Amino acid sequence: MKLSEKITDLRKKNGMTQEELASICNVSRQSISKWEADIALPETENLLILSEIFHVSIDVLLKDELTINGVKEAHSCGSNAIQEKKTEIYEGVLIKESIDDENIIDFLNVHKIELWHTGGKPKYWTVLFFTSDKPDFPERISKVMISNPDNGGNWFVDFKADNKKYIVFRDKILKYHIGNQTEKDYVCAECRKMGILDEQMNWSE
Repeated sequence: MKLSEKITDLRKKNGMTQEELASICNVSRQSISKWEADIALPETENLLILSEIFHVSIDVLLKDELTINGVKEAHSCGSNAIQEKKTEIYEGVLIKESIDDENIIDFLNVHKIELWHTGGKPKYWTVLFFTSDKPDFPERISKVMISNPDNGGNWFVDFKADNKKYIVFRDKILKYHIGNQTEKDYVCAECRKMGILDEQMNWSE
């Protein structure tokens, strides 16, 4: 089920008109109509509002194959996210379009979502700011990163654990200790071999 279909379904199940939902989201009724017709995407703040008013997790809204009936409690939102962060191992940023199996999102605690306008195809990237408490997360994510010349080439995700930075491609895990320039230079050299431009290596530490 697409996001557009879920919004329509959830609105109707909650007995709301498009006008009522528009008022809550502080948008026009036409905006709601476009969301439900799959013509436009809700902005990040409105995704969060939809998640709150319909009591569904962001995962349920974003993952096409996860139906409304599969709603689970979202314990990693708002103040809970801050409280639980201490138990997390990894922290980073993942572009949803860079993976070929969205089941990996089940291993993330998503704390913020941004929609980045690309100016190309796809028109938007869905950017997930996440933490994960799974010790084998680097190995798991390396199995689902896209490596396809017809779909953007070698995608990577970057995240860190304490003072260690991870740059993960399909079946390739690179890492260095933050502050160790020799290790970082090696990782950057390996990234160049994967076709990554220097300006794409400005990941946060």
